[in-house]
Amino acid sequence: MKIIYWIATGLLTLLMLFSSGMYFFNHEEIVQTFTSFNYPGYVVYPLAVLKLSGITVILLNKWKKLKEWAYAGFFFNFVMAFFAHQQAGDGEWGGAFIGLVFLLTSYFVGKKVRP
Repeated sequence: MKIIYWIATGLLTLLMLFSSGMYFFNHEEIVQTFTSFNYPGYVVYPLAVLKLSGITVILLNKWKKLKEWAYAGFFFNFVMAFFAHQQAGDGEWGGAFIGLVFLLTSYFVGKKVRP
């Protein structure tokens, strides 16, 4: 179970690092995507920072309540991304779906292996 937890959490971490990197280094393209979904473009940088913060909190496993909030934030982020891509009809919803699978696996298996 620990191996499953660390694989899911590692893949979730890589996904969030890639996503945050895109938000910082491909900012204009990401802002265009956000505005095409009717989301405000000014949330791109704060969302990138929150993704990095959330992964840090999950990996450190020191603050139980904050870790729950990080998982919840990622859950809502993935669900909103999934439906935004579905509504746009751009076919790019797969990343959000895979992220949700990694997240749920990390969360529920982590409840069993990490106190």
